[in-house]
Amino acid sequence: MIGLRPPEQVMRLARMGSFHSTRLSFIPALLRRARREGWRYERRRFVIDDAGVGEAVYTVHTPERAYSLVCFAYDLPDDRRSDRVIATAWDATFALFDGLPEAGDLVRLAANVPRQEAGRVSDRELTLSRANRSVRLFEHVVSRLAAGRQPDARQLASVGYLMRTTAVYGSGKFGAADRAAITGRAELRGPFQAEMLTVWLIRGFVIDLVEHLAVVRGGTAAVTLDPDLRRGLGIGNSTGLGMAPFLINHPTLMNNWMLVRETALQRVRALAHASSNTIAAFRAALDQAVRNATLWASQHPLQRRKLDDLRADLAAVCRRVADGRVLRGTAPWDALYRWGEKTLSLEGQEALVAVLLEPHGALVDGLSDCMDANEADAFVIDGAMPLSHLEALMDDAYGWALATDFDAPGADARFWYVSEEKLEPRLGQRHTEPGAAREQPLATARDVVELRAAVRSYRADGKANRVADFLQEHSEHRHMVRRVQQAPQYPYAEIRDNLIAAEMQPIDMLRCKLSFFGASRFDPRSDRWVRICMYQDAPYAHELLAGA
Repeated sequence: MIGLRPPEQVMRLARMGSFHSTRLSFIPALLRRARREGWRYERRRFVIDDAGVGEAVYTVHTPERAYSLVCFAYDLPDDRRSDRVIATAWDATFALFDGLPEAGDLVRLAANVPRQEAGRVSDRELTLSRANRSVRLFEHVVSRLAAGRQPDARQLASVGYLMRTTAVYGSGKFGAADRAAITGRAELRGPFQAEMLTVWLIRGFVIDLVEHLAVVRGGTAAVTLDPDLRRGLGIGNSTGLGMAPFLINHPTLMNNWMLVRETALQRVRALAHASSNTIAAFRAALDQAVRNATLWASQHPLQRRKLDDLRADLAAVCRRVADGRVLRGTAPWDALYRWGEKTLSLEGQEALVAVLLEPHGALVDGLSDCMDANEADAFVIDGAMPLSHLEALMDDAYGWALATDFDAPGADARFWYVSEEKLEPRLGQRHTEPGAAREQPLATARDVVELRAAVRSYRADGKANRVADFLQEHSEHRHMVRRVQQAPQYPYAEIRDNLIAAEMQPIDMLRCKLSFFGASRFDPRSDRWVRICMYQDAPYAHELLAGA
């Protein structure tokens, strides 16, 4: 019987940093639900002047309620445009409103949304976001359309988007509705569904804005963007270090994401045979992966090496399945996966996983409903647990951490903290920078080593043998005790690497999380900042929700 890939294989940063979007990612899950439930779409308002300044409202109607993206557009000078989180001006800002905004709501939002962090929204808003133009490509598209011509397809493909967001805030930030307020709603119960809906609607606004400006400039000579070219444009995103600690701070959620992904792979590998339709769908998915890898570009040395590996690996997969014998054999998907595990780089192996899942929607799509988590249930500490049992759990689940020598050079080189200016997670150099006294409890490997030492010392003194008694004297270990007690039930909850080591690459955590979003075209700008693309090649709301 084919089992799940074990956590010690999956939960390593090098592999997690090679993950690709799959059909289980949050964007395709949202699109499937919208189509399945027959959501309706309308552009309720579009008041943009000849300079591209104004506001717009886009609404989707689900079976039970409506959500409206309120957009504010500006004529931003080039010298004020920045991808950095400390920026104070953007080409467009957005809020996802819960329901249908009235005139008073629009006035309130106009006074606050453009200010982003400096403003405040209410619990009627589910997200707050902003975006900047990809300046040269945006202008190229407007000028071409205004002249009655289509933009250059190669330029569009090389970038993949006309605007990129620099933040999509939710979950109570800056006054927006708390996550708990929407978890009971079927359409938003899955992870980050409000945020993914926001980005989807932003994508439609960007196209409307481009075509509006083309008409302003070209009049009756202007044309609309070709549907095939339009489909190839997603929404870019610049994401920094602030996203990384999420995977550490939400272990039960992380476990469920990983468990769903691994269960889907297990189901596919367990299939005894492949139908001709499935083989055709697999080949189409493989062709799409090859095309994406061909168009995907990066200037970062690490990603360029991985891209070289990916392209070579996908070419090897194409050769492996060219004559069809593997695919027509017994347990073809398992045979192909096992070959890839022995032959391909981590980047290629995880790309193959995504391609293997793609033709099997009927088998795996239902798992998307299992990716949320009731984190409150896992938060309770069992104070009655004997310390001997806690030690046994540590030895069983954290052997990888307990084997780490934190006296070795570089083992504790980093520390995680929250910046005072932006209240965002940051990574400091422990031995050369101040601030380690404000370290966040994110060094799980070191913390479990310290917990075991403290427990052994406590027991050696002949004190009580219960977790509650120990924590009364050593409350600084509560966070790690909780994680240890969760470990048997949530085997994929823990990243099995030292997260404060000198060689640790934060970009791996960003890549992992963004792959679950459904992102593509990962383009690191450093080891802690990455540009991506979302919704590229996906249908627009006006297409999908009009029955196309």
